[in-house]
Amino acid sequence: MKNLKNNIIKILCGILVSFSFASCDAGGDPEAGGTTTQDFAGDWFINVKVEGVSKFIRFSTYNTSADDNTMFIDDNGLSQTKPTSQLLKAKYSINLSTGNFASDTNTPNLRQTNQTVTITNGKIEKQAGTSKGGHTVDKISFTVEYSNEPGVKYDYVGTKRTGFKEDEY
Repeated sequence: MKNLKNNIIKILCGILVSFSFASCDAGGDPEAGGTTTQDFAGDWFINVKVEGVSKFIRFSTYNTSADDNTMFIDDNGLSQTKPTSQLLKAKYSINLSTGNFASDTNTPNLRQTNQTVTITNGKIEKQAGTSKGGHTVDKISFTVEYSNEPGVKYDYVGTKRTGFKEDEY
């Protein structure tokens, strides 16, 4: 009886192990793929001038769920650090071959309730900037007009974040 019990346990363990190996098969080598705007996405250190003071703010650019030629520019709420400046999170369209971008007129500013922005003269240039630590990186520049300050245009210029300590602000 003891041998029969041990044999049954061994068979059940063997079946369990064989099923666990079969369930781990991913079905080959799946390709995760990317997004249409992945070459323009990332974090950026952008120089923002407020009240005569320059400060660098980490912005992010990333694709929309449509995965077409639209992206978001987002200050991650960091424009609220002293001195404070306008908050910005808005959608824009980018030309995937030239890196030029702009938003529609009066695009909703998702960081400021009931406010809109118009982004113009946007450009992401490959290997055209120099980081704080002296590395050659991508450069971003654009102009924003906020609906709560009509006629006032803010110029933003920055470089892509490398992740190296010497390039952090």
